[in-house]
Amino acid sequence: MKLIKLYRKYFLRMLCYLLFVICMLFFGSCATHTHPNKKIFHYNESSGIASLDPAFAKNQSVMWAVHQLYNTLIEVDDNMQLSPSLAKSWEISSDNLTFTFHLRTDVFFHDDDAFSNGKGRKLTAQDVVYSFERIVDKNTASPGAWIFNDRVDSVNGFTAINDSTFQLRLIRPFQPILGILSMQYCSIVPKEAVEKYGNDFRSHPVGTGPFQFVIWEEGQALILKKNDHYFEHDNSGYALPYLDGIKVSFYDSKATEFLEFQQDR
Repeated sequence: MKLIKLYRKYFLRMLCYLLFVICMLFFGSCATHTHPNKKIFHYNESSGIASLDPAFAKNQSVMWAVHQLYNTLIEVDDNMQLSPSLAKSWEISSDNLTFTFHLRTDVFFHDDDAFSNGKGRKLTAQDVVYSFERIVDKNTASPGAWIFNDRVDSVNGFTAINDSTFQLRLIRPFQPILGILSMQYCSIVPKEAVEKYGNDFRSHPVGTGPFQFVIWEEGQALILKKNDHYFEHDNSGYALPYLDGIKVSFYDSKATEFLEFQQDR
């Protein structure tokens, strides 16, 4: 389940998050609560969340939330190996410059008013092109632009060969590029939602992830609900995610955080 994978991933990859994880495990900054017929994961983000737009996923608090709302072409699995996500497979040319990704054809964006009839449409390779071009677009001003700048071909860097085939072309070989594509900056977003919400896309995310946006009262709470159309399944064939939702609180006091945990557990 993506929720559990993320703990392992960031614990191993970024030691600076160790204190955060210890606080969650030992001082009650997160807990799973069962309500009638619903299983909700609660955690506190004392530092707040600056944005839910993956183009601005530059710190842990944003990355953690974005990871629940969006998917990338590739992800890092429990064994710290690169594994398929939106891309089910890929090939690398002999000169290590061209990467061809074959996308899943069963992935849909969350239902949202940005789409016709409010129904999320199927993800295509053109969405990948749009998302990556948006990162390097100076008008976006994404702090993640560095991951592609001076590495990707400026003319034919991002290409949709067809609806389910995306191609990335580098200027010169760069071995870490696959790992970079697993970063939250590289989450795939729909053009319709970005254009509909404009600057408010930061607070009205629309992705393909295991959880879907419900409401965000900044400084109060963020609520996400289960994406009933999510494409991933566990090894036994059960649909993910297991949880029905996530509630994030924003108490900046450790004492308040602990008291809330004690009262709700």
